[in-house]
Amino acid sequence: MEGSPIPVLTIQTVPYEDQKPTGGGGLRRPTAVFESQRNYLPNFVQSVLSSIDLRDRQGCTMVVGSDGRYFSKTAIEVVVQMAAANGIGRLVIGQNGILSTPAVSCIIRKIKAAGGIILTASHSPGGPGGEFGVKFNVANGGPAPDVISDKIYQISKTLEEYAICPDLRIDLSRLGRQEFDLENKFKPFRVEIIDSVEVYLNLLRTVFDFSAIRSLLTESDQLKIRIDAMNGVMGPYVRRILCDELGAPANSAVDCVPLEDFGGQYPDPNLTYATSLLEAMKGGEYRFGAAFDADGDRYMILGQNGFFVNPSDSLAIIAANLSCIPYFRQMPVRGFGRSMPTSTALDRVAKSMKIPVYETPSGWRFFSNLMDSGRCSLCGEESFGTGSDHIREKDGLWAVLVWLSIMAARKQSVEEIVREHWTKFGRHYYCRFDYEALDPRTAYFIMRDLEALITDKSFSNQQFAVGNNVYSVQKATSFEYVDPVDGTVTKRQGLRIIFSDSSRLIFRLSASSHVRATLRIYAESYEKDPSKHDKEPQAVLSPLIAIALKISQIHERTGRKGPTVIT
Repeated sequence: MEGSPIPVLTIQTVPYEDQKPTGGGGLRRPTAVFESQRNYLPNFVQSVLSSIDLRDRQGCTMVVGSDGRYFSKTAIEVVVQMAAANGIGRLVIGQNGILSTPAVSCIIRKIKAAGGIILTASHSPGGPGGEFGVKFNVANGGPAPDVISDKIYQISKTLEEYAICPDLRIDLSRLGRQEFDLENKFKPFRVEIIDSVEVYLNLLRTVFDFSAIRSLLTESDQLKIRIDAMNGVMGPYVRRILCDELGAPANSAVDCVPLEDFGGQYPDPNLTYATSLLEAMKGGEYRFGAAFDADGDRYMILGQNGFFVNPSDSLAIIAANLSCIPYFRQMPVRGFGRSMPTSTALDRVAKSMKIPVYETPSGWRFFSNLMDSGRCSLCGEESFGTGSDHIREKDGLWAVLVWLSIMAARKQSVEEIVREHWTKFGRHYYCRFDYEALDPRTAYFIMRDLEALITDKSFSNQQFAVGNNVYSVQKATSFEYVDPVDGTVTKRQGLRIIFSDSSRLIFRLSASSHVRATLRIYAESYEKDPSKHDKEPQAVLSPLIAIALKISQIHERTGRKGPTVIT
């Protein structure tokens, strides 16, 4: 801290009408919007900071991190300069700006921060032609609830000025404390650059039996693994935790250098985009494979020969095997949570364990309330996200360590664990079909007309005959969620059709889209008979998809011949 105090400036600005967070306090746009539209980033950052009550903001601590994508370091500098000008007392930032979303949640909770700002667009592509995002997590470590997101949006629509210290510069590469004397501030502003992995690693040590996982990865019949960080934020975590701490060979980890454009790939851990991992696993050399998205909260599990574990199955299998994890042996399992579109495989496990299941809208913020109130211990979504109450975000590496713990305890392969689970509980055939980059008006009218159709009284008990299959409608609704903690009602969270054989069709507009819309169709069919557990999901689900296409008319109304992505 040298020289004269750094000036605090008030800059006049003009509000934007499109800065409504899409859920969980996040604003995601093409990177060019943040780069080229005047004050676009400062406006939103000011709206976020102003959403924190003044008495809570003054002198408080906040956490800042990014997934390393293009524009992150520029944005971090702006966040730091504005946090200082707005009375934040201390910022804790990952070295080189790198912090996974689970790590941010962990650190917020550990140091009792007022919240955190995460610079990520999740699994969307990076680079100048990609996407960028700003996400606000609150004091419990979880995504901002809707009431906070709405407050941010209301502030953004009337914003006339923002505060900033444009001359304040920090060194993101240097670990330790940096202090700055500001004009008209009694106390110096402090920035602490911390090791990106250490705090999160210390938490995981309390959750898992690291010695058991280390034995699995290092003993004579060691499990050969392949972990793909997809050039996102998880590279340093994979190397430090799986390789250095748990003994996996260094060549087990690939694409572990965070790149601003993620190597030109979509950092999305699914069968469509994690193709290099899938091909490596198909060779049979590796017995366990995993990939992570850009910010580390999503994951995919593959077994030997490319055996794919559906995320909904993964959630149910984890629930059925929680006793393999020391964390869950030390405290009672209170409840499970899943998003409405996620398959009901979890429900069957919960029924056998006599544990309640909470069905919520998509979005991790809905789980946070359940966990804070002690109602929920394990949660998951079909979109490759699973987590527990150790933090308030979904956690990709946590899920991978759970799987390794299960394998160590049961001494079985990924495929053996999954097939044994199907034999015991039945198989839930499940697929998601994404129609991306649709005209928003077209997508809106498809959903509007579909809602009118399925909620009409005449739709109940209707039968659909497709080939040799006959499906009878048991229930058809627009999903509405009443939070059991505070009674908050969230309406219009997707359309669902439940048939008499427990099959389901779900239609939902994605909340993460910006200019174009994404309409998702989910299909689920339950099969108890083990002799019928080896079929291709799309073949099993084709009659349901035929019904979905018929009643939605999505191909006719969009000109599409099929979905963009199938997972």
